[in-house]
Amino acid sequence: MISVLNAMPGMLTKSLIKDPLGIRWYGGVVLYAVTMCGLGFAGLFAANWAVNATATLALAHGMIIAAYLIHECAHNLVFTKARHNAQLGRFLGWLCGASYGTYEDIRYKHFRHHVDNDDVVWFEYDAFFERHPLVTKTTRLLEWCYVPAHDLILHGVMILTSLVSPQRRNQRTRNLVVIAIRGAIFIALLVFAAKVALLYVVAYLIMMHVLRFMDSVQHDYGYNATLFEYVEPPHEGDAAWEQEHTFSNPLSLRYPWLNLLVLNFGYHNAHHADMNQPFYRLPALHRELTGDDPVRVVPLGAQLKLYHRNRVRRVYNPQPDNYPQGQAYLDAARSGLAPVGGNAASFLTSF
Repeated sequence: MISVLNAMPGMLTKSLIKDPLGIRWYGGVVLYAVTMCGLGFAGLFAANWAVNATATLALAHGMIIAAYLIHECAHNLVFTKARHNAQLGRFLGWLCGASYGTYEDIRYKHFRHHVDNDDVVWFEYDAFFERHPLVTKTTRLLEWCYVPAHDLILHGVMILTSLVSPQRRNQRTRNLVVIAIRGAIFIALLVFAAKVALLYVVAYLIMMHVLRFMDSVQHDYGYNATLFEYVEPPHEGDAAWEQEHTFSNPLSLRYPWLNLLVLNFGYHNAHHADMNQPFYRLPALHRELTGDDPVRVVPLGAQLKLYHRNRVRRVYNPQPDNYPQGQAYLDAARSGLAPVGGNAASFLTSF
């Protein structure tokens, strides 16, 4: 009897958690995300601006980690059973503002990205900007001021997803309930604690910046509006092409622990080489693939230059025929001079 009781934690872990190390890694990271979101939000109410600033950063990072955990859940990397990953993913969606669309839709779109070797979308933002020049000018002005307006537009579409997408009309009741709950909370904050509402927005904008900064140079291809229709992808299943057009941008090779700030999302070639590897195993896979050769990654300094210099051009910048591809793209990105990079490629959007 005693031996059975002693074995129960291990049996439970083995049946529930997908990887033996997952109980420690994912348990710690989920606890961190929830704690930072909770303490960060509470700190916004403090009367001390130093506490407010620290709390804003804590809340922002808690939401960033929650977002990257949704990505882990989408790949069924946390729990053995898909339904448990989905339950955690839905909860995390409420933490980082991705609860307007369904977790299942987010997961489907992301898996189309992996399977098709493409960025599949429904909302064609280039066409939207072309039809609305005033919106384009306003968005560019805000982006020049480092407000992620492009992503805010997509976030607005996500909030109203069942009202603007014919394919999502069956989600209207759920969508409106989420809007009512989150909207009521935010309006209450605006009325009774305007400073808290403002700082929450700042934290959310920081999260948007970090997510799209990491996404911006990880692939060299544009998007295709094929989310709700099947058009045979030209590179489906081509692993060699996938690796050639995927790029890694770890925050640091010299200090690998820094990459945990974004759950190792910068090891993107490793993730695409084996999307069944949890975030804490990606550094080893990256070393196996590249030997930690620095010329195989986009360094942080170069990407910061690209992100700063092209923040306005990225809003509406259709790819020309001579847009760099493959190794030419990597070489250009490493220089910090080109390419423009992409916006609005976050795995949190479901359209």
